[in-house]
Amino acid sequence: MIQQHPHQVRKNKTVQKGEWKIHNPSGSKRVIVTKELPGVRWLEILTGADCMVEIGTSTRILKTDDIQSFIGSHCDGVIGQLTENWGEKLLATLKNAHGKVYSNNAVGFNNVDVHAATGLNIPVGNTPGVLTETTAEMAVALTFAAARRVSESERFMRAGRFEGWLPNLFVGELLWRKTLGVIGIGRIGQAYARMMVEGHKMNLLYYDPYPNKALEEYITAYGEFLKSRGEQPVSCRHVTHIEELLEEAHCVSIHTALDQATHHLINAERLALMKNNAVLVNTSRGPVIDEAALVEHCRNHSNFRVGLDVFEEEPRLKSGLIDLDNAVLVPHIGSATMWTRQGMAILAASNLTAMLNGYPVWQCLDMLPFFSDDPPKAAPSIVNAKELGLPMHSCESYGNP
Repeated sequence: MIQQHPHQVRKNKTVQKGEWKIHNPSGSKRVIVTKELPGVRWLEILTGADCMVEIGTSTRILKTDDIQSFIGSHCDGVIGQLTENWGEKLLATLKNAHGKVYSNNAVGFNNVDVHAATGLNIPVGNTPGVLTETTAEMAVALTFAAARRVSESERFMRAGRFEGWLPNLFVGELLWRKTLGVIGIGRIGQAYARMMVEGHKMNLLYYDPYPNKALEEYITAYGEFLKSRGEQPVSCRHVTHIEELLEEAHCVSIHTALDQATHHLINAERLALMKNNAVLVNTSRGPVIDEAALVEHCRNHSNFRVGLDVFEEEPRLKSGLIDLDNAVLVPHIGSATMWTRQGMAILAASNLTAMLNGYPVWQCLDMLPFFSDDPPKAAPSIVNAKELGLPMHSCESYGNP
């Protein structure tokens, strides 16, 4: 492993050292990026801030010991991944190496002990505002892939078993004008709901601790528009009990955060409440669903279908899940469009350089200014900014926060 201080590394543009690649070796700040990220803008941001950037090129998931070893005795900051365990042990290693910031290359940060980071005075960055439509589109894709048995029928086709059209061949479910259930109506859940309601004229039930009046008003107005065109209006209703949603919905999509209250939110008892031919989609966090219970339910209800982008013990799948014909499984690609992945990398790099330069924290929801030629001198998103008492950036010149 490389343990040199930046000034001890020779001054050439790029150095390859085993599973690590070094950019801008003469930079005065040592930054580690645990995985290669899409695009080049994020790297330009780091090198433009006089950072020596050491990038992990291995495709394997790095263990805590691997990252600790590479941090060594001096490291100013790290951009890490959702698949890594940034607990107290690893954060303390970063602090002891004079680290000033950790930036998660994800909107979620369940892999980070934020409380420990705050105690160590380490800001924790994340990348909101660029995954909304992309992840919502993936949820839509999984919804229809499951409802219309796309994966199952493609396997059938590739195996050379197709001998011609048959009346009962891979008959699925029509979701047009059916009831949609959304669990968690944050930005992604709301975007998904609108795509399904506007595109497929579904009536919406949503379960969330907080009613979304703006969404309700929007769907009511859309319903009035449909009515003015001689079509049946759509409806939107907030439910306070998840059981009501599960019993009524033909399709349920999960968009909630993961915490103690939502761990195994969908369990055997609640699966039993759902319609026998319902579709269940999860693009949020794997442990929201009890996968063992899901496997058993799918085995006993062949017309029940599920689409999963995330898994309870990712990347490992619960026994039996991979054998289910009525399950569509994809490898955590909800954010996998080039625009979004490049945007995440830009925000992660901007968080890190802003903290190293002593900039304040952005207060606006809009992240697009960070993709401009003249980005704000601010950190896009620091999840423990308030707890650390970090200064905040006034974004009046960029619109309302």
